[in-house]
Amino acid sequence: MEKEHDRGRIHTFHRKKIVLIFALCGGVLLFLIGRLGKLMLYDSEYYSQKAQQLHERERDIKAARGRILDANGTVLADNKAVCTISVIHSQIKEPEKVIEVLSAELGMDEEKVRKRVEKVSSIERIQTNVEKEVGDRIREYNLAGVKVDEDFRRYYPFGELASKVLGFTGSDNQGIVGLEVKYDDVLAGDAGQILTMTDARGVELADTGESRLEPVEGYDLYISLDRNIQEYVQQAAYRVMEQKQADSVSILLMRPDNGEILAMANVPEFDLNDPFTLPEGTDDGLTDAEKQDALNQMWRNGCLNDTYEPGSTFKIITAAAGLEEGVVSLTDTFSCPGYKIVEDRRIRCHKTAGHGAETFVQGAMNSCNPVFIEVGLRLGIDNIYKYFNQFGLMTKTGIDLPGEAATIMHKKENMGLVELATVSFGQSFQITPVQLAATVSSIINGGLRVTPHFGVEVRTKDGTLVEVCQYPEGERIVSEETSEKMRYILEQVVDGGSGKNAYIEGYHIGGKTATSETLPRSAHKYISSFIGFTPASAPQVLGLCVIRNPQGTYYGGTIAAPVMKDIFENILPYLGIEKEETTETESES
Repeated sequence: MEKEHDRGRIHTFHRKKIVLIFALCGGVLLFLIGRLGKLMLYDSEYYSQKAQQLHERERDIKAARGRILDANGTVLADNKAVCTISVIHSQIKEPEKVIEVLSAELGMDEEKVRKRVEKVSSIERIQTNVEKEVGDRIREYNLAGVKVDEDFRRYYPFGELASKVLGFTGSDNQGIVGLEVKYDDVLAGDAGQILTMTDARGVELADTGESRLEPVEGYDLYISLDRNIQEYVQQAAYRVMEQKQADSVSILLMRPDNGEILAMANVPEFDLNDPFTLPEGTDDGLTDAEKQDALNQMWRNGCLNDTYEPGSTFKIITAAAGLEEGVVSLTDTFSCPGYKIVEDRRIRCHKTAGHGAETFVQGAMNSCNPVFIEVGLRLGIDNIYKYFNQFGLMTKTGIDLPGEAATIMHKKENMGLVELATVSFGQSFQITPVQLAATVSSIINGGLRVTPHFGVEVRTKDGTLVEVCQYPEGERIVSEETSEKMRYILEQVVDGGSGKNAYIEGYHIGGKTATSETLPRSAHKYISSFIGFTPASAPQVLGLCVIRNPQGTYYGGTIAAPVMKDIFENILPYLGIEKEETTETESES
């Protein structure tokens, strides 16, 4: 009985085990059926796309980059049709012939071509920016596995014209410096694609053809720079650089009422169509790092990437602050013995014998340091900082170019009366030329801060307007009364003061000269400059000339003012700014 009972229990156990196994198998089967159903019904499109992607080969088609056009619609940056040559390893049938043809047509080393042709990859680029005629010849060989795709290379019709403003692009057609990088999102466009189908081995299927996603070309950028004015300004900069054997020269012309820049020359410039080649004789024996540093220096825009001590041109800012604050008037009198003692420091005037008694206007005409030191001391440290901020000197101008440098100024807590005195006539701190030009423009245009800029409009290639470039609305930095007084003072400086070498008969020109010594002072290197504008009563154009390290005579009034006079004489009629008839009284004076 016990044995029969045991056998029954064993039989029941096995039966339950079998049922459990069947249940588990059934569960797994149901899970697999459910999973298969999900894959077939819900995920089929996803996995179908995945499968197709395994058999698709993509090649990018570069978009035509938008052009850059000047104020007259002249194209300054354009595109040139070129080709990109690539090989697909799995499709090559005659590798030796491919190597022979590509090395011969592209002028490449045979071993270099062989290495790329024999490399096992989905697609291997052999060379970009190939001339279209060469690409067409390679296409005619009809070599299996060799792809010749249309491409674009940036082309600059005027070579080195405004090179440090326009900038250039790299091999990927993206902007590297200048307007090309600042407006890259506007100019770049959207790349297209060529899609081809392949079999499991990666061999292109002959009967499926190619499908194309067409590229979308970039927008055109219209800028305020005028090619004719830029050419003349650049020539003038080269002339004075050669005559004075200067290290470099920067000249900027802008409209003081709205901040539009008409010209910006920074010589020596460089060839935009060959931007990675240093001037002959300067790249001998350089390491890669040294060469890159030399290229970076060559590409620098001295108007905004570099700071300098402005010297006496900064007296414009001190005068405006003094008049606005009411600590000085046009008729205030001063006495200049040739120096001024501040604390324990004797600070000299450029005229060591002194100017004697003079009014504030005469002090400006004479560019007298003691007069402006006195105005600075009357303002005091708190007010100097107040006006530095009010005039926008402690922030960047916001110019639409990359790499703008900021003002280098004493910390307020470290500023004593001696530092206040030197700041008052433009020493012991540094600003950029474009900051000086923007601030002076804002002082003489009626008192509204302007943003210097190039970008004006964005359009499609057929001319349809896409966007008008917008800039911050100008804040008032001085009253109209102070602005009018400053225009009067600066006109006197050119009529019979230190800026007389910029005088042009028939035009009312205002301006200020400067000569500053660079650091270290022991090197005895100077920066000569002049800033001027016309017509004095309602300024339409402002110009700044900065000459770095001129040899021989280095005074701003002697070498920089005549440069601006020459430029004004030639561009003012072109801009439609005509001479005013001289009255008999004016001619006698």
